[in-house]
Amino acid sequence: MYKNDRVIRRYSESFKLKILDELTAGKLNKYQLGKAYGIAPTTINEWIKKYNRKDLMNTRVTVKTKDEITRIKQLQKEIEQLKKLLLKKDMDALIEDSYLEVAAEQLGYKSVLELKKKLSIKP
Repeated sequence: MYKNDRVIRRYSESFKLKILDELTAGKLNKYQLGKAYGIAPTTINEWIKKYNRKDLMNTRVTVKTKDEITRIKQLQKEIEQLKKLLLKKDMDALIEDSYLEVAAEQLGYKSVLELKKKLSIKP
């Protein structure tokens, strides 16, 4: 057998996305999909990375003590709090931008940028 006798398979983008959709549906895991379509699970992992589908990657958490479980729960709560704070900050910025747009329009400025320039000149 020669080196060039190997079969090289190329998969279309739509086929790759179909496999990832099936994986997302949760009916089959990577190994079952690989077996059904003749694809190595490592190939499916490459597609997951390529399409940035971290939600489909396996995550492993090893918990050994009650202290670790407590710490994980605390960190999860902290993550949720930080997400809420970030969302609030984004909403506040959006509201502020909306107020500036209305103010600029009512004061007769062509744009928010023009209003900001004018306001920064004043003491």
